[in-house]
Amino acid sequence: MLKGDGQLSHDLDPRDRPPKDACGVFGVWAPGEEVSKLTYYGLYALQHRGQESAGIAVSEGSRILVYKDMGLVAQVFDESILGTLRGHLAVGHCRYSTTGSSVWENAQPTLSSTEEGGLALAHNGNLINTPELSQRLAPGSTRATTDTEVLASLLAQDRSQPIEDAAAELLPQVKGAYSLVFMDERTLYAARDPQGIRPLVLGRLERGWVVASETAALDIVGATFVREIEPGELLTIDERGVRSRKFAIAEPKGCLFEYVYLARPDTTIAGRGVQTTRVEVGRVLAREHPVEADLVIPTPESGTPAAVGYAEESGIPYGQGLVKNSYVGRTFIQPSQTIRQLGIRLKLNPLKEVVAGKRLVVVDDSIVRGNTQRAIVKMLREAGAREVHVRISSPPVAWPCFYGIDFATRAELIAGSLSVEEIRASLGADSLGYISLEGLTAATTIPADRLCRACFDGVYPIAIDRDNVGKYVLEAKL
Repeated sequence: MLKGDGQLSHDLDPRDRPPKDACGVFGVWAPGEEVSKLTYYGLYALQHRGQESAGIAVSEGSRILVYKDMGLVAQVFDESILGTLRGHLAVGHCRYSTTGSSVWENAQPTLSSTEEGGLALAHNGNLINTPELSQRLAPGSTRATTDTEVLASLLAQDRSQPIEDAAAELLPQVKGAYSLVFMDERTLYAARDPQGIRPLVLGRLERGWVVASETAALDIVGATFVREIEPGELLTIDERGVRSRKFAIAEPKGCLFEYVYLARPDTTIAGRGVQTTRVEVGRVLAREHPVEADLVIPTPESGTPAAVGYAEESGIPYGQGLVKNSYVGRTFIQPSQTIRQLGIRLKLNPLKEVVAGKRLVVVDDSIVRGNTQRAIVKMLREAGAREVHVRISSPPVAWPCFYGIDFATRAELIAGSLSVEEIRASLGADSLGYISLEGLTAATTIPADRLCRACFDGVYPIAIDRDNVGKYVLEAKL
């Protein structure tokens, strides 16, 4: 049983768990800098990508120290803990679990030690051939329950060759999504799968280098963006600088859902700001699904950029009709029945004087099960809204993700079994409009054949063996 932290949860209704983000990874090689604090702030900037656990590994050149725990970055680390984590390089991680339970043992970075030395690894993504990889581990060497632990153990298993060579040999055999930062006692490494499904970027410090999941994390620590790490690329960073090595042919399939929901709006992907893309998505949504209304309001904050674009394109005034409680955080406390009945009001509450008597366009980023949107529609009607028109800045999410987002199964996704009209009726909205897949893709300016759109169209760029995937695939074999 995990201890509670005394905070209310975003997941107030356990029946309407939102899509869990991928994880956040951060690495730094910077002699003379307080690398643990740089990593702390980098992870703080990536907190939206993972809120179950956080960890940092550091090395001063002779040994690796790892500190990790369950909870948010600011709950896991304080000044005194960071003060004990000294060195010239570090890797950090904030986690949402996609393979393996959400328990301390599965928090990252994962440390694998041998007589020749240690290796700490942090992983964003999800592997789809984990059981096959786990069979390559030496018998009794580990009881791995995560794909990350399998990777770390395999990389550390044979230290007769440099880790850089071991990684270049292993990674072409690894299938799925992985953006990795890892380290031995002296060197920082980073690698990205051949499809580049999850983001990974390189930044420059005055006295070193930074690798992170998003450019926003570079900004927070004062690093200058250099470039994205290429699909199929392995970087080695030490006192000689940055060395690049291609271990596989690039077949780009960046995650389209990063643009919809996962990435921070102040992050840049493929040279284009996520905020700019989301505003453009709203404009496209207004053209595809116009309606006569008095006010456009977002579901804060996820629907805000698209709502701005919708208002600009439609000419309908933009306003704030829902107030979000900014202090609702993650918790392990189960809500009581009374709290559950209050549900969405603990994190969103309508401004009655704004919405009363109005025909509203409510813009949100996605619908998973529909319970949250259903509660919002009901709440706005109770506040006096005359009409409620729901507009969604992604196509219907009808398929699960096997590449690093902990989506519900297809049976649990409302769009997996209901038509748009049936979903509208279920929500109680006057109308419902999703952006088309073509419209969303065009707004990113990335060609469709360079994107993974599987959660929207069911076309998976890496073949899936349904019998060997799942969050608990390794635990089931123990």
